[in-house]
Amino acid sequence: MIFVGVDWAEAHHDVFVEDGEGKRLGAGRLPEGVDGIARFHDLVGTFVEDPAEVVIGIETDRGLFVAALVAAGYQLYAVNPMSTSRYRDRHSTSGAKSDPGDAKVLADMVRTDRHNHRHVDSDSDNVEAIKVLARAHQTMVWSRGRQVNLLRSTLREFYPAALVAFGDLTSTDALEVLRIAPTPSL
Repeated sequence: MIFVGVDWAEAHHDVFVEDGEGKRLGAGRLPEGVDGIARFHDLVGTFVEDPAEVVIGIETDRGLFVAALVAAGYQLYAVNPMSTSRYRDRHSTSGAKSDPGDAKVLADMVRTDRHNHRHVDSDSDNVEAIKVLARAHQTMVWSRGRQVNLLRSTLREFYPAALVAFGDLTSTDALEVLRIAPTPSL
């Protein structure tokens, strides 16, 4: 079993890998995205045969990187950033934050205290379905907004009286009148 700390930053992830005794096996700075995930797999794959043998501590439970790690079968634990800060203070006199240092702290935390942190599971089929529906709903709402803006712009240019007559262009009455009388001359 190996233990990995991942400190997430804006455009990269600092990673620290250690064994069950806390001995450093590897470390690195990985980019965000598919390249970073591939490099992560390469880094930890040299030490284990099975993804279930990898225990990861990270300060977030969201995002592409986290979803990819969970889907790959790694054991992932979300650690509260305040816990990381307190743990860092216990083992360092400077108290200065550094991303590579926090990656080591996270690895140590999941090696010794993972039972105190939340295990991140993959989402159930129902949760995934809700996500798909929510994204589809969001897309439709945004599309409707774009269509209303396009209608308003066109009416402003060719049929300004319709804008005065209807406060809400999405109302059934407004849409029915515009369907029946699409131009001012009708």
